[in-house]
Amino acid sequence: MGIIWTIIIGFVAGVIAKFIMPGDNEPSGFILTTILGIVGAFVATFLGQALGWYRPGEGAGLIGAVVGAIVVLFAYSMVARRRGAL
Repeated sequence: MGIIWTIIIGFVAGVIAKFIMPGDNEPSGFILTTILGIVGAFVATFLGQALGWYRPGEGAGLIGAVVGAIVVLFAYSMVARRRGAL
């Protein structure tokens, strides 16, 4: 999967992840959510291909990107809440 496709999939994955993990008190807006989705897509794409779970161009890459985006959004929300509580 090329870099452009990873960015596009990350954008879509960020939006999907925000719908899966909504929250009124979430500290992230649309732009930050999509940026975190792109980061999650890059990480998931790299790890999935490095571990041999899927090859470039397979449909599992989209699923991995969405899961990666959810993980990154969840981690960000936990860090943001912890900082807000201090």
